[in-house]
Amino acid sequence: MNEDLSGRTALVTGATSGIGRAVAVRLAAAGADVIAVGRSHERGEDVVAEIADAGGSARFVAADVSDPDGIRALVEAVGAVDVLVNNAGLALWGPTEALAVEDFDALFATNVRGPYFLVAAFAPGMAERGEGSIVNIGSMAGSVGLPGSAAYGATKAALESMTRAWATEYSPRGVRVNSVAPGPTYTAAGTREELEAWAPSLPLNRVADPREIAELVVFLASARGSFATGGTFPVDGGRTAV
Repeated sequence: MNEDLSGRTALVTGATSGIGRAVAVRLAAAGADVIAVGRSHERGEDVVAEIADAGGSARFVAADVSDPDGIRALVEAVGAVDVLVNNAGLALWGPTEALAVEDFDALFATNVRGPYFLVAAFAPGMAERGEGSIVNIGSMAGSVGLPGSAAYGATKAALESMTRAWATEYSPRGVRVNSVAPGPTYTAAGTREELEAWAPSLPLNRVADPREIAELVVFLASARGSFATGGTFPVDGGRTAV
């Protein structure tokens, strides 16, 4: 068993920055033909250029996964995929009483409805071919109570629940479905100072590099993770252990 993904097509949402970009680059390094999905053409083409410069294969497709019409257009544009990484996400934190209804709805549209209908679009084809891997990017907020994270954490808990259900639905036909739940990671979601304020609460006492999250995603997408399905794998510096 190895992580060779040559001949496989991998679609990564939210691939233009942070964890998604690191995952796209790492999947390409493992041999996958990557479809990088995001909303910014400029950043998308930058990811594609980085992958091409390293000898990999990638293309960018613009789409907003919170928009059902955008999902339909994306599915029509890309065709069949072998690996789906549901990474695109919206993170809004703050007091429960301060969250506007439209922001609540936006969280669930991006973090729950988007992955649901992408799986609905791509998993049946994987099942028909008898193989495939879906990796959902959750968060430690899906299992740890954190102030200001009630709505965001609920979306990630929902994604973990769907992961388990999809495993029972599609794994008998060869499709593995797993979640990766990162802890604080250096991304554009916060300043370096804000992120590093989390470090003392983590047994490893530091914040993750996006490439550390990407390593586990590629493991689960490849044959090395061939017996893993229905699981949520924390990559949080030990936060969920304490």
